[in-house]
Amino acid sequence: MTGKWLQLSLLALALTLAGPAAAEPNGARLYAQMCAVCHGDAGDGGVGVPLRLPAFQDGVSDDYLKQTIRLGRPGRVMPAFDHLSEAEVEAIVEHIRGWHEGERPEFSQARIAGDAQHGKQLYAQHCAQCHGDQGQGGQGTGVTFSRPRDLPIIAPALNNPGFLAAASDAMIKATLMQGREGTPMVSFRDQGLSEQEIDDLVAYVRSFEQQHTEPAARVEDIEPVLVYDSPYSLEETVEAVERAAVGRNFRLIRRQKLEEGLFPEGEASDKQVMVYFCNFNFLYDALTIDPRVGLFLPCRVTVVEREGQVQVMSINPKRLSVLFNNERLDRACDEMHDLYTAILEEATF
Repeated sequence: MTGKWLQLSLLALALTLAGPAAAEPNGARLYAQMCAVCHGDAGDGGVGVPLRLPAFQDGVSDDYLKQTIRLGRPGRVMPAFDHLSEAEVEAIVEHIRGWHEGERPEFSQARIAGDAQHGKQLYAQHCAQCHGDQGQGGQGTGVTFSRPRDLPIIAPALNNPGFLAAASDAMIKATLMQGREGTPMVSFRDQGLSEQEIDDLVAYVRSFEQQHTEPAARVEDIEPVLVYDSPYSLEETVEAVERAAVGRNFRLIRRQKLEEGLFPEGEASDKQVMVYFCNFNFLYDALTIDPRVGLFLPCRVTVVEREGQVQVMSINPKRLSVLFNNERLDRACDEMHDLYTAILEEATF
């Protein structure tokens, strides 16, 4: 009997230590954390599409929503939430579906036969104005608070690996046939296209998949900082950085000790200096693409002396562009990377 009671006591202790069973994921809380900033607290849209729109709810399957959450939209603002569990993804979908009482559509996964070349011609006539000539999406691939929109919502990118993986041919066809009431997306049947012509359009959109053979860049594969050794003294190197920046049409803003404001006056190290500079035209253009670029503007280069060795360094804009998930901003970040590299190389030559 003593052994039995000991076993029961150990079982009770184990249950106590294990704590209560894991609670079911809270879809509303997850949505507020992950989605609301772009799609609105109540799904009314903003940077992202309005998820509670009846025409949207009636036009997408649960699988499409799950795949979109899981895969995101590479090169757009929508990130991939691949760290969420299946239960968490399902909880978010259930929360989104709670805004609509209609039936949830299901679509066949079968491919639709059509003439992609004819579909290309139809796309140029009927779709390119909103979705871009190459299916890259409407103007406003980034956060659009800083500029007016051409349309009430941003037309999604059809030439996107996330969209193409999430949307079946049947779902794309249904959208073309029915349109999306409440958005600029009209019914192509009402516009006079035949069902075969719509199949041709679907075939052309599906052909975009052939353009996505290279894997997207991963942030961990890109160096976070550009670093160069300088053969000069710290003061000489700082002056060389300033000359190189001015020579590339930047305006000097200031130089300051790296630790300024972090330590009592007079205690900041004079072996760590930051040079701030800016091209205001470039700054304006970058901010209108995506205001988040302000996190690393104006431009700055840090010059540090350690044990007699002087180094010049800056952030790597290419790493930040991957984090921002915005193809239009990528081009600006590539340009900024080349400018930083040229300045650092000239200052240490």
